[in-house]
Amino acid sequence: MSFKYPVSRPALDGKELEYVTATIGDGWISSQSPVIQRFEQAFADWNSVAHGVACSSGTAALTLALRALGVGPGDEVIVPEFTMIASAWAVTYTGATPVFVDCADDLNMDVGRIEEKITPRTKAIMPVHIYGRRCDMDAIMDIAFQYNLRVVEDSAEAHGVRPVGDIACYSLFANKIITAGEGGICLTDDPRLAGQLAHLRAMAFTRDHSFLHKKLAYNFRMTGMQAAVALAQVERLDEILATRREIEKRYDEGLAGIPGITLMPPRDVLWMYDLRAERREELRAFLAEAGIETRLFFKPMSRQPGYLHPDWPSLNANRFAEDGFYLPTHTGLTAADQDFITGRVREFYDAG
Repeated sequence: MSFKYPVSRPALDGKELEYVTATIGDGWISSQSPVIQRFEQAFADWNSVAHGVACSSGTAALTLALRALGVGPGDEVIVPEFTMIASAWAVTYTGATPVFVDCADDLNMDVGRIEEKITPRTKAIMPVHIYGRRCDMDAIMDIAFQYNLRVVEDSAEAHGVRPVGDIACYSLFANKIITAGEGGICLTDDPRLAGQLAHLRAMAFTRDHSFLHKKLAYNFRMTGMQAAVALAQVERLDEILATRREIEKRYDEGLAGIPGITLMPPRDVLWMYDLRAERREELRAFLAEAGIETRLFFKPMSRQPGYLHPDWPSLNANRFAEDGFYLPTHTGLTAADQDFITGRVREFYDAG
């Protein structure tokens, strides 16, 4: 179904076409393109971090980060219940076991429940900044220090949240705050980790690039064309974030006081505008008839067939999954668009 008001739409009205055209013209379209290093450095500089290592997806970034930190079979990684399944899959890909922690009222991992999940096998904590809300990283870093754990930040939905863990991982999928169509990037201040990330993403070639591979690695490389788009996006990141702040403010004002709607806590950066609703499925159908696309919240990890656990019905994560969804959120939305969307939500509940 085609929607007049889609959930997301990339903002490609900067220098994206110019940079892609130049990359094609130069013939540097592969993972050897110098524009990749330009993008990596630009994004690292914006975040005040020393090193950026670009790769093929946000999931690849998480997998590389865990491998670079030595996570593998027999290890455990603390992961949120409420997240996109790629967070858990990245742990599983390494042969380690994800151990899930329920969410608090802001949808982020409940920091007060982390320590009870730590065992002698725990190797790392993976906080996820859900929908652009920064986790309580001070508390998480204190726990990691106390138990000698590593921290991999899943920042797929949180470009603009400054990293503090060992490695922060970002997605560049088309619906993210900035995009390359597909792609990802890891940020770290540790030069050794940066070297490992780059080594693992590119099939672990030896320094002389002979066809001898001493460890299991990946072809998780980014192309020059993707990096050209991503570089243009980074150059406009401040502008994009400012526009999204205005979108959040207009939704807050337009949805305030509607019976049946529960607004969620403020976001540090806006990825998607999330909310909870009574009669959610009826509301979503009503909005769809008006050309307004919506998307459901994530389902708890313990509800997923690959990680099924009998406690999932009692989780906070499940309660939010039952009535949560999000509205169109992208920089192409005008004030009039948002007035129309919030007006339809109000109309639905006014009609009883």
